[in-house]
Amino acid sequence: MAFAPILRRASAAKNLFSLSRLSLGSSPSVRSLQTGASGDDRQPPPPLSPSSIAGYHVSSGGYMRGAVYREPNQPLTIEEFHIPRPKVNEILIKTKACGVCHSDLHVMKGEIPFSSPCVIGHEITGEVVEHGPLTDHKIIQRFPIGSRVVGAFIMPCGTCSYCAKGHDDLCEDFFAFNRAKGTLYDGETRLFLRHDDSPVYMYSMGGMAEYCVTPAHGLAPLPESLPYTESAILGCAVFTAYGAMAHAAEIRPGDSIAVIGIGGVGSSCLQIARAFGASDIIAVDVQDDKLEKAKTLGATHTVNAAKEDAVERIREITGGMGVDVAVEALGRPQTFMQCTLSVKDGGKAVMIGLSKAGSVGEIDINRLVRRKIKVIGSYGGRARQDLPKVVKLAESGIFNLTNAVSSKYKFEDAGKAFQDLNEGKIVSRGVVEIL
Repeated sequence: MAFAPILRRASAAKNLFSLSRLSLGSSPSVRSLQTGASGDDRQPPPPLSPSSIAGYHVSSGGYMRGAVYREPNQPLTIEEFHIPRPKVNEILIKTKACGVCHSDLHVMKGEIPFSSPCVIGHEITGEVVEHGPLTDHKIIQRFPIGSRVVGAFIMPCGTCSYCAKGHDDLCEDFFAFNRAKGTLYDGETRLFLRHDDSPVYMYSMGGMAEYCVTPAHGLAPLPESLPYTESAILGCAVFTAYGAMAHAAEIRPGDSIAVIGIGGVGSSCLQIARAFGASDIIAVDVQDDKLEKAKTLGATHTVNAAKEDAVERIREITGGMGVDVAVEALGRPQTFMQCTLSVKDGGKAVMIGLSKAGSVGEIDINRLVRRKIKVIGSYGGRARQDLPKVVKLAESGIFNLTNAVSSKYKFEDAGKAFQDLNEGKIVSRGVVEIL
């Protein structure tokens, strides 16, 4: 499968596909998320009423472009939208950069069901341009107009039972509305096409656009010392790695760790593990260029799984014991098994790679029971507490942002960026500049 590198610019011309022909409540072209993280069935998103669409963005006073996914394995389209308007405790951001992530690619390939058409992109930096009506004054004080921000892909509501306990990564509204229905937490999108007012869904905040709206709890201030472009990866690649290391793996100084799959998130795990004081840091991949890059990001050992048995090599490096923590950052059944087999007795196998819907990982039950192997899933960090810490790691230089971004693209080349990602041409992380 390959994506055409050319993005087709959509306009109001009649010969282009019109969203007005879709019925958001019944069209088979619009799919809701079929299964969530727990495998529960999801209902199709409710139709958006014309009254909620009309008058919502009419006074926005301008237009923007966004990258739209319509159906699997088809090129993205650059389309014109009304500039979105934020609601209570939401913030409108002028997007400066957006990361290129495998999660978007899974959606674009039809491997993870998501409501369509939608604007992709979920790790962003930008400038605050508007607060929603009745937004809490503390939010306005923290994020004044003109301030620089970075956005996390998990956008906590701040009020559900999980958020109340500080578990922003399990936010009920995020999964029930955004991941299941492609909307924000009132059940409505903020995105409407310029030429016919048709609604378009949002993958997280729909960050691959010139403007985006996000709940304020998913943001953190971005210091002037950090660049917009490279800092975009803080909201997903680094944020996901931090959540895995801090909350799932609970890395301690002196721990040994193996990271399987050295892409944007896996390579960030190397840097975070080093920051947490891990000793042996083993990078596993099948591409030599990624393994060479891994050495500059904190890896003390590298293993090419295409040339040698990864599990045997990891055990050899650790004196036959296995590692304290193994991280699977690819999302494949084979690497899931490698991850569980690489840990020592009592060790932790942390799964952070998303896979094609319905994929199943296998594990030796007897070893799991007898040797107290812990298998832990980790989707991301906790935005309100972790995103500021991630920013601090970058600001202090402990996390090297410049070294973590290997490819940059213009907004018009977003389609090529995802084609390169699909073909394994992005060594660590790619970022689309929307300055």
